[in-house]
Amino acid sequence: MGVYRLYTSSDGESRIEELSAEALQALKVVGTMSFSMQERPAGTFLDFHPAPHRRWQVGLLGRTTIGLSDGSAHTFGPGDVRLIEDTSGKGHTTTYLDGLTITMQIAPQEG
Repeated sequence: MGVYRLYTSSDGESRIEELSAEALQALKVVGTMSFSMQERPAGTFLDFHPAPHRRWQVGLLGRTTIGLSDGSAHTFGPGDVRLIEDTSGKGHTTTYLDGLTITMQIAPQEG
């Protein structure tokens, strides 16, 4: 379980970093919360795509693997928190390992 940031680097490629305890202590999230429940065949793969909008996502049920163009892949499960902000560039791949995924999403207030 951890807190991660998925972002677009200056070269237009998506990257993932784990946020430090110090960064989390200063964090305050204000925004609109929603839940997403999606059922797909286990192993469903989505090719490279940028995120449609910036958001926090908390996995509640199911596992998701995010692939990056450098060939690395990161699997996230229940309890993992992600700040998804790779809204430009090549984006990332997504593989839904389990048939059912439930996430809590928070769209941060901008400004």
